[in-house]
Amino acid sequence: MTADAILQKYFGYSEFRGQQAAIIEHVLHGQHALVIMPTGMGKSVCYQVPALLLDGLTIVISPLIALMKDQVDVLQSRGIDAIFINSSLNKKEREQRYKAIAGGQHKLLYVTPERFRKADFLTTLKSRDIALLAVDEAHCISEWGHDFRPDYTRLQEFRKLLGDPTTIALTATATPEVQRDIVAQLGLEPTEMKLFHEGIDRPNLHLEVEDTWGEDEKVAAIQRMHRAVPGNGIVYFSLIRTLEKFSDRLTHAKIPHLCYHGDLETAARKRIQSLFMNGENQLVLATNAFGMGIDKESIRYVMHAEIPGSLESYYQEIGRAGRDGKEAFCHLLYDEQDLLIQMDFIKWNNPGADFYQRVYDILLDDLEKANALGIEWMKERLLFKNRTDFRLETALGMLDRFGVVSGSIEQKNLQIVDGLPDLLSDEDYLAEKLQREQKKLYTMVQYAKTTDNRKAFIHNYFGLPFREAA
Repeated sequence: MTADAILQKYFGYSEFRGQQAAIIEHVLHGQHALVIMPTGMGKSVCYQVPALLLDGLTIVISPLIALMKDQVDVLQSRGIDAIFINSSLNKKEREQRYKAIAGGQHKLLYVTPERFRKADFLTTLKSRDIALLAVDEAHCISEWGHDFRPDYTRLQEFRKLLGDPTTIALTATATPEVQRDIVAQLGLEPTEMKLFHEGIDRPNLHLEVEDTWGEDEKVAAIQRMHRAVPGNGIVYFSLIRTLEKFSDRLTHAKIPHLCYHGDLETAARKRIQSLFMNGENQLVLATNAFGMGIDKESIRYVMHAEIPGSLESYYQEIGRAGRDGKEAFCHLLYDEQDLLIQMDFIKWNNPGADFYQRVYDILLDDLEKANALGIEWMKERLLFKNRTDFRLETALGMLDRFGVVSGSIEQKNLQIVDGLPDLLSDEDYLAEKLQREQKKLYTMVQYAKTTDNRKAFIHNYFGLPFREAA
């Protein structure tokens, strides 16, 4: 069967778009590829089609546990033999899937990079020929990227364990610096990995920034957009409490809307996402938790009620607008007061070496008490009851990502399995990481304040030429 026949049979399209066909042919010839393609433009097809044509197993590494089941469900509904393995499975389910994989079943396997820490998983893979390694959200590989995951830096090691298979890395956003780092982290030379860059130009998107002062002006701006632009819209917020406050104001103004954020129960999040995906003229107020799996073509506007922390995040979020090619609006409400929120986020995201050491020491000395009394007890020890400081959450998350701990305090089963890694004790490294995030926020401010062409500004940031439409 040919790639075109696979596309028609399983995906329902009569022809590839953009560089998809060239990427697939490149991979089928055993050549490595770095694919940079806007969200919603068909990155996954670039590895799913080869997976069905190649003998052996395709492993897809993704950081998004929340998305895996949905992705696999969609593939299975199309008759594609895909499966996932992650921490959402119980021991029996996991062992059944290991057995099936070892027995030669399944063409695509979705896992997080952290799964490679498990000896039983590596043993299972030894019985399979790995035809292709697909690295989704590849910017997570790079320390210079906006969503760094430490386990992604072990991909060179993973590739060797898998027999150095053909590798395709995919992302929607990567500066030239991040592109170089992705290739290096995979253990490849620049000449070994061909770059396929679809560009970021979206002629149908109108980028606007409106200077505002206070909630009243922002609420008025949201109401104007809702009334002026018929169709589906997303308004992004940095803080849940601000989102809820605006929701009350819009309810009072009799503007129907949905609310989506990470504090909602799983069932509620799925219900709201379903309402948005299946409805028309839906307005949703959301934090950046709303984005994974949102592939609705007819979003007519994306607003940001508060400035995002980086141009990468902003570009990904506005990229959800106008995927049908029709006119769409991307509107940032800029209030300098909101910079304080992002500065707090940067502080919380960047504990110092001394803080990491103190967290580790408390766990080492009082692990049983930490599990029994929870995160609030640890905060009292570390932060003197300052409930608006979230460095502890960051530190625990990083200890998990670096493989220092397993389990979680929430489930009362946290365990120490390794010592502190050198990076979390290196003040120079941590100071450089802090400075990078501060520079990203400064670039976002420059974008908000520029009087030049905003699309040209974004292209320049990502190292791409910009040609203004005639």
